Amino acid sequence: MDKIVVEGGVPLRGSVDVSGAKNAALPIIAASLLAEGDHAVANVPDLADVRTLGKLLGHMGCAVERSAATRAVSIRVPAAVRPEAPYELVKTMRASVVVLGPLVARWGKARVSLPGGCAIGARPIDQHLKGLAALGAEIRLEHGYVEATAPRGHLRGAVFTFDGQTVTGTENVMMAAALAEGRTVLRNCAREPEVSDLAAALVRMGARIEGAGTDELRIEGVPSLRPLDHTVIPDRIEAGTFLVAGALPGGDVTVNGCIPEHLEALIEKLRTVGAEIAPVKPPPQPRSAGQLRSGDVGGLRVIGNGRPRPVDVRTAPHPGFPTDMQAQLMVLLCLADGSSKITETVFENRFMHVQELQRLGADIAVDGKTAVVKGVPSLSGAPVMASDLRASAALVLAGLAAQGTTEIQRVYHLDRGYERIEAKLAPLGARIRREKA
Repeated sequence: MDKIVVEGGVPLRGSVDVSGAKNAALPIIAASLLAEGDHAVANVPDLADVRTLGKLLGHMGCAVERSAATRAVSIRVPAAVRPEAPYELVKTMRASVVVLGPLVARWGKARVSLPGGCAIGARPIDQHLKGLAALGAEIRLEHGYVEATAPRGHLRGAVFTFDGQTVTGTENVMMAAALAEGRTVLRNCAREPEVSDLAAALVRMGARIEGAGTDELRIEGVPSLRPLDHTVIPDRIEAGTFLVAGALPGGDVTVNGCIPEHLEALIEKLRTVGAEIAPVKPPPQPRSAGQLRSGDVGGLRVIGNGRPRPVDVRTAPHPGFPTDMQAQLMVLLCLADGSSKITETVFENRFMHVQELQRLGADIAVDGKTAVVKGVPSLSGAPVMASDLRASAALVLAGLAAQGTTEIQRVYHLDRGYERIEAKLAPLGARIRREKA
């Protein structure tokens, strides 16, 4: 097991490139199950979750290969697959549940283990199951597995309203509806850019989807889809993490290969705390004919001007402030000249990083869904332990800002969502290394 060692106190300066979005790549790769043939997905990050999904598709009978040179994943989907996702492969990655919709839509049956993933609170899949049931699937929960069947061998269009906005739930039901018979209207849908990117990929496969990026999706089912050929959008959460790193006192970082419109809520908060943020003219971006993008890829330069000012933050589904950036921004507010309040509305157990930040000298008090952060002049390095993916990134940022050495244990969480983050930060001047724990 690895650990990350950070010798902090050195402001970051330079430029860093953003990888493809894991949370877009995973459902898009899963969408390959909707069509027989050879599929290609470009700009895919080399992450543990992506490799796990590749193993899962391999278990089903698909051939999955990754090209390190082109950062592309190719998937060959045979005429028949094993429509099962076993516990051994699903337990570490909640997103693997997105194979459920494609399997039952195309083969009329699926057996998928209930998912695992980060321990950040209850993330039930009841909305996935209710949506699929509305499309005609018969659902049973037995021995830790979801068993879904389409009685007539195919699903049928329906009108369905999600009880609450759910990203993977929207994706799962949207993929299933793409092959359902007739028209489907999905309401109260998630509006995250990753959902829009999946919709764009499905449209390139021949799906008929309108309304991506809004809370209502209108889908006309088609009898079949063609193989996938798509380039994944940049990872807005990785980009946001690097923006916060540059906003630390004394920082000056250019984040290349991001879509600024996906980061508007974070950019607003960073400007409020006193960071300077300006767009950087991007190099020309090649784009395949017909490819849909929810924004133009570019760059952002962020400069951290002294101690941050305090700011209040409330997480919310997109386009609100993303819960996946709450822990990272909290690190910046730990150094603010004043008190800030962070209210977490998406997950009920996403303050587990607070105790570890306190070990570094942060002054944070949690009361239910609210954390009051009283800024301190500096943090000091200490041994800490990551509890989940975004908490891991926050501890890396805290280690960069702290005086002395910080050792971060259990960084396997980090590797689920960040592609060798130490290798990206080191050229910026970070004194950071990976060691065996």
